[in-house]
Parts: sequence; C-alpha cells; structure tokens
Amino acid sequence: MIDSAPAIATFGLGKRYPSSDRYAVKDLNLNILPGEIYGFLGPNGAGKSTTIRLLMNFIQPTEGHALVSNLNVVSQSPAVKKAVGYLAGEVALYNKMTGAQFLEYMAALQPPKHRRYQRDLARLFRLDLNMKIGQLSRGNRQKIGLIQALMHEPEVLILDEPTAGLDPLMQEVFFEMVRAGKKQGATFFISSHNLSEVQKMCDRVGFIRDGKLIAEQTIVELASQALQTYNISFADATPLAELRAIPTARLKINTPRHVTVRIKGDLKPLFLVLARHKVIGLGREEANLEEEFLRFYRGGKR
Repeated sequence: MIDSAPAIATFGLGKRYPSSDRYAVKDLNLNILPGEIYGFLGPNGAGKSTTIRLLMNFIQPTEGHALVSNLNVVSQSPAVKKAVGYLAGEVALYNKMTGAQFLEYMAALQPPKHRRYQRDLARLFRLDLNMKIGQLSRGNRQKIGLIQALMHEPEVLILDEPTAGLDPLMQEVFFEMVRAGKKQGATFFISSHNLSEVQKMCDRVGFIRDGKLIAEQTIVELASQALQTYNISFADATPLAELRAIPTARLKINTPRHVTVRIKGDLKPLFLVLARHKVIGLGREEANLEEEFLRFYRGGKR
C-alpha cells in the first residue's frame, strides 16, 4: 500500500558554501509523491548535484530541511542511506574488483530482496561481471553503478545523470527499468540536463536555475505548451493566406502544394482551414520539448 506522505520533500532547503556569498541551492521546496517519476532538470552548475548531495546528507544544509521516505535526511541519515537506491553523477568504483565482487560487497551493505534480480539486471544490461572494473568502458562502469542502485529494489531511487555513458539501446533498457519500478510503486528522483530523455519516462519535471526552482510542470502540460509541427500536402495550391492568418502559426513552404506548419496552443484554427480544402497528406511530428527546456534558461518563464 502506498503511503500518503511524500516520498521526497524539502522545506526551504538551501546550501551556501563558506567560501562564497552565492547559494548553490536556495529556498528549495519539493513535494514528490510515492510512485512518481520526477525529473530534476537544469544545465551544468544549476544546483542539481548539490540538491542530491543534500538529500543524501553528504553535505549539510545551510538552511531548511528535507525528508526522504518521511525520514529526516540529517538526523536519520543512516536509515535514509539504507533505504534509498543512489547513483552518483560520477560513479566511483573499485578498479581492482570484478563487477561481481563489487556488487557482492554492495549487497552486504544493502541486502537485495531477491538475489536473482541482480543477475537479471546484468543480463538486461549485457554486462560481463567477471571483468575487472578498471578494464571496463565508461558505459559499462555506469551499468554497474545502476545495478548497485537498483538491485535491492528500494522504494526511493535518487539518480544523478543515470544515462551518462550509455548507448541509445542501453538507455532504452534503463527507461524500461524505470517504468517497471514505477509499476511496483517505486519513486524516482532523476537529475538530468537532457529533456528529451526525461520526457520518455517522467511524470513531472522541475526546472532549476542558479540554485532556484523556477518551474514545475507535468510532461503533459509541457507538451501542450510546446510548438507542434504538421506536414501538410494539398491536392491544389496551398492556402497560404488563410494559414498565415492564424496568429500562432509559422509556415515553411516546401513546394506549392506542401507546407510545414508549426503551431502553439489551440489547433482549432488550423483544422478549420484544412476542412475547407482537399488535404491528401497530414503528418504530425513529435513535440520538441527541448525547445521548452531552453525557453526556461534563455528567456525565463512566460
């Protein structure tokens, strides 16, 4: 049964280093529900990794506090670390160990619920656990980091740039693991600077800039605000005057009978135009949420 308490919550959380007057994280308030996949987005230096280090109590907050699984991350730090699946942004492993030896060592610290699950993860990631870690590529080292975070099937996972170094096929494997974990009720807090990958798996995203949370939106809300692109072929000449009269539409004329229309918001004016003409082809491209991501960092919120 899923608890009604937030899986992760922060209350005015802030961190300022003694050597600087600038806050790395300032007045951060998060409320992440059990079973939610939350993407924490921002460019390098925005405060993503600092937030994660605060949640894991690797560094102490200057102000505010945080709860993970209803546990105070400072006063109940050992319990938090035991319960959470964690992946650092830069995975540090023991190079002289094999993958199997490292995971066995980690299993002693956080015993897996099902030993077979560790083997299943290695198989899905196509990882040879008999090789020494120092001989592995960056992508294979990242896989070991992911396995150690996932293998004890925690209820909360805090993952910093989890797809770094993974090829596209292995990224898809990871996305499937996240979706499977959600079905089991797990909560994921995923730091990233890549919106296109986050939109494939997250329910909601938070945007951080200069240490401050500047917006939160569901993926559905984000997609609805993004420019949508339609490739349209007409039997006769393209009705350019009518299309140009749509205030939110931008046109790219490809041929006299084919046009690309980019439109934001209400689609009714576009389809009213199309209904008055013979359309022989209509294709829709996936919404480019990357542009919405850049909007928050170039021009701020609307």
